[in-house]
Amino acid sequence: MANKYIFNTKTLALEKVQHRLRDKMLKVLSYLLTSVFFSFIVLVIGFSIFDSPKEKQLKREISELQFQYSLLNNKMGKMSDVLKNMASRDNDIYRVVLDAQPIPDAVRQAGFGGSDRYKDLDGYTNSQLMVDATRNMDKLIKQIYVQSKSYDELEKIAKNKEKMLASIPAIEPINDRTHTAIISGFGWRIHPIYKVEKMHTGIDFAAPEGTPIYATGDGVVEMADATEQGYGNHVVIDHGFGYKTLYGHMSRFAVVAGEKVKRGQVIGYVGCTGDCTGDHVHYEVIRNGTKINPIDYFYSNTSPEEYKQIISLAGQPTQSLD
Repeated sequence: MANKYIFNTKTLALEKVQHRLRDKMLKVLSYLLTSVFFSFIVLVIGFSIFDSPKEKQLKREISELQFQYSLLNNKMGKMSDVLKNMASRDNDIYRVVLDAQPIPDAVRQAGFGGSDRYKDLDGYTNSQLMVDATRNMDKLIKQIYVQSKSYDELEKIAKNKEKMLASIPAIEPINDRTHTAIISGFGWRIHPIYKVEKMHTGIDFAAPEGTPIYATGDGVVEMADATEQGYGNHVVIDHGFGYKTLYGHMSRFAVVAGEKVKRGQVIGYVGCTGDCTGDHVHYEVIRNGTKINPIDYFYSNTSPEEYKQIISLAGQPTQSLD
């Protein structure tokens, strides 16, 4: 290291500068601190402008996650459209056909209460994206659950409807494809015995004694005896759903009380027991305790032309046989 001199103004001579170890250490330390400081500045500037490999990887992953969240939201939007279509068919077709109450929109929309439901997702750069995706997913899950429960309900209704359709009276009590057997319809008629105008609460089908009489719908035999005055040997079938049918003036029974019967099953045979003036079966349909015109319940095995013929014959003002 070169020697340094200073001019002493008092002695007017050059004097050699003596370097102490402490001064040397301070000088070296100052160089080091300056170098570290500038290196730090350079690193800070560098990292603020250029990404490290790990940062590049993280940014790629974040970008991919954002893309996937966007795709997920898009798919859930399409799923929501499909569910809306299913709900529309459910309310406007299936429930109309099955005579079921529609599900209110408020139930189908499946809203969620509480503003803090998704608070755990707050505080992130992409919080809104995550909240939207999670909310949409929750809503879809609940809507799918509502629709699933609706289909379960419709399945039960359909099965019950199938049973109801099999139970409601729908055929004629005797097998007469010419429909010439109807001799007296529902309405006011002259009673054949008392010779007074009286309400005839059923339809009389004339047929030879021993002709089979059929159950007009599925049900349970409520009565099979002659205890009720006027009807003679008669059968009453409880079809459920508010419907009963009565078959009067039988010669003999083919069923007993408490027996389950199917539509088209033989339950007895034509005769002339009770208040009767000729072989026939007196047939009644009772709905919710009220006797109604059976003519409205011959639709399962008749064509439109045959049905017109039945109405014409049943409407003629003839005298009944009971």
